Amino acid sequence: MKKLTRLLLPAAIAATLAACGAQEAPAKDTSVSAQQQNIRAHLEFLASDDLKGRQTGSDGHEIASKYIVSEFKQLGLEPAGEDGTYYQRIPFRTSMLKADSAKMVYSANGEELEFEFGKEFITGPSHHAERSEVTAPLVFVGYGMEAPEFGLNDYEGLDVEGKIVVMLTGRPENLPSEEGAHLANIKDDIARDKGAVGIITLHTPVREEVRKFETSVYYTKTPRMTWMGPNGLPQGQEQQLMGSAYLDDEPAQKLFANAPTALDAIFEQISEDPNFSPKGFELDGSVMLAKESTHEQTTSPNVAAVLPGTDPQLKDEYVVYTAHSDHIGVVKDMSSDDVINNGAMDNASGVSVMLETARMFVESGIDNKRSIMFLSVTAEEKGLLGADYFANNPTVPLNSIVANVNLDMPVLLYDFADVIAFGASHSTLGDTVTKAAQQYDTEQSPDPMPEQAIFTRSDHYTLVKKGIPAVFLMTGFTSRTEGEDGGEVWGKFFAEHYHRPSDDLKVHDVNYEAGARFTNINFEIGNEIANADQRPQWLEDSYFGKQFQE
Repeated sequence: MKKLTRLLLPAAIAATLAACGAQEAPAKDTSVSAQQQNIRAHLEFLASDDLKGRQTGSDGHEIASKYIVSEFKQLGLEPAGEDGTYYQRIPFRTSMLKADSAKMVYSANGEELEFEFGKEFITGPSHHAERSEVTAPLVFVGYGMEAPEFGLNDYEGLDVEGKIVVMLTGRPENLPSEEGAHLANIKDDIARDKGAVGIITLHTPVREEVRKFETSVYYTKTPRMTWMGPNGLPQGQEQQLMGSAYLDDEPAQKLFANAPTALDAIFEQISEDPNFSPKGFELDGSVMLAKESTHEQTTSPNVAAVLPGTDPQLKDEYVVYTAHSDHIGVVKDMSSDDVINNGAMDNASGVSVMLETARMFVESGIDNKRSIMFLSVTAEEKGLLGADYFANNPTVPLNSIVANVNLDMPVLLYDFADVIAFGASHSTLGDTVTKAAQQYDTEQSPDPMPEQAIFTRSDHYTLVKKGIPAVFLMTGFTSRTEGEDGGEVWGKFFAEHYHRPSDDLKVHDVNYEAGARFTNINFEIGNEIANADQRPQWLEDSYFGKQFQE
């Protein structure tokens, strides 16, 4: 029987959830395939206006989480959260920069120069302190990278202990896309490990062509969020790094007035050779960085459930499916008639696919050797925070997780003929994806946009950094429909609907047949992993495998 469409008024939701949770788990069948009506029902509920865009910490996201729990209960899946529940409730701190509090003063040769906030430099709030201030000497460290594999050691011969490091935004162009994105992501970690007490990042002409400095200024009024650890301290912004600033390229010249190499000359070398990586050196003078921040506390849950494995030796190993349940909430510009960012494709579609995949495993009749975890994570839109919290506070032993299959923003708007598996080139999971896709007359295609480094931009990345092989599937750019360009459909979604109120089922014409095929492929991927004799392995030449596997 077709499932009831779950477009319910908020007042009726609690009763419905309770009823769902009370139902018995369905009987197993010997064959199973994804059902379009199930995907539709999940998607219609999760992307409904009643959930108000599922902002992290909002009532709408809480409702979405309760709905996911009710589905897990209905399937008979075991709780895999904390304290015998399906929930892993995460404490978050939201921080806001106090207006007009940010200061940056450069001192050299007995003179002081104050930079203007919002025009010459910007900064974000501190998660650690309501007021922070640091004054320290300056050291230029090029791009601020350390990667011997690629001939990079920007800290060579430099002592940055107790100093503020000055680094260029971005990275040399010759770095592989995914590896380069990872190295760019860990610049702060490297500076902290070297003993720096602050970071000044320099806007560059290259960056200006991609994202104007004025665009970054706009986001200074946006709250920042991080999770709080069991020690009661915020994660994601080390207390040792007491000051930070993002400095526009023209005022940055003043820091290099007496430098061995002028900043203009460095920019010119990069323009002539995008692969050029400048050497570091000490800079004259010191900088004072100060700001005030306000803090608020909130919580939001991950939701986790497990289908236990049956093999005596392998049942304590886990295949983990992830999909983020949060989105970006309500538009602040109330001049628009539609103010709700429903997040249909981002990522109600991914959660819907995960829920239907879970049903397929329960009803498949397969006694899986390994256990399978279904993990709905929060705060992806805030910087992969829910997944990062799980990676650092796992509800099962981290070394027992053999692989992650991530479901984020499958664009189910066309009849795709291929899939793209980000991460496939790094582990044996690539072959697993190919095999699964071919069962449904679907090819696996290489990454069509490597410059975007998508492998480092979704929840699976937090587990990759813990040494766990992962793949992140998306619909490919080839369509089965004659005359239709799948890449064009995907690109139109990204250009016109991504993170906008129009990512809405009232706008989208969802191809549920494609959604079912996408679900079937993801099921087969997990099925292969769960029942293989050997756990997935990093490939011998994989940078990530070399960096993170034990």
